[in-house]
Amino acid sequence: MTVFLALVFLSAQAAFSADKLIALTFDDGPRPYVLFGTEGNHAGQGLVNVLDTNGVKATFFVVGWRLTPKTWGEPRAEKNVGITCIAAAEQLVRDGHELEDHTFSHLELRNAQKKWGEQWVIGDVNRGAEAIKAVTGTQPYYVRPPDWSISDEARRDLEQQGYHLLTITQENPLSLRDVNSLDYLCTTRNPAGCPKPSLAGAVLKQVEQREKRGVFTHILAFHELSTTAAVMPELIANLKARGYRFVTLTEYMRLAAAKP
Repeated sequence: MTVFLALVFLSAQAAFSADKLIALTFDDGPRPYVLFGTEGNHAGQGLVNVLDTNGVKATFFVVGWRLTPKTWGEPRAEKNVGITCIAAAEQLVRDGHELEDHTFSHLELRNAQKKWGEQWVIGDVNRGAEAIKAVTGTQPYYVRPPDWSISDEARRDLEQQGYHLLTITQENPLSLRDVNSLDYLCTTRNPAGCPKPSLAGAVLKQVEQREKRGVFTHILAFHELSTTAAVMPELIANLKARGYRFVTLTEYMRLAAAKP
């Protein structure tokens, strides 16, 4: 029986190629009502439960202002499920997920720099990092600017501080560029703009297009949205069926950056 179980385990491991990696990432949180779900007539399955059920560790680019005491979200737009953003972040860390920096303010940084100068932008990223470090005990290394928008000067100065900035443009090799899921077009306020035939299908199509270019490692950029959480079981199952392995962003960068 022991030998049989070992063979089953090895067979399962062989189904995933060491060269096919997914870093699943989510912006704009922590949003407890998305992470843990809601109750009532419009109940939704929590993203944390989806990830746990599928054995997936993800990376969350969180917003610093949410990691302040007694904050649970935006009162006019988010449901209070009795869990603060800090408690949600702490749970993510306990579950083995990774927290990275999406700035403190979540303002568009090019416009912010025009108004208040580059040092304000640098300070906003650092404030976000400090809020994360207060939860995790470690300094975040990766930064995803809101809408990927940041000046060349601010990018350079942040990199000199030791940050690695994520992008969708050609500053990084294709394997190290974000794949924009466009999931923010699928919210209930604007479902007509959602990628066709479906959000999961559109992301898989982007993956296929990258595969045709010889790229089998992908950083998938999503947002903490209930509509996104709803498609995750389908998307994760499809990617696993294609032989992909899910890793945190730190592990992804260690493995993907080492490839020729």
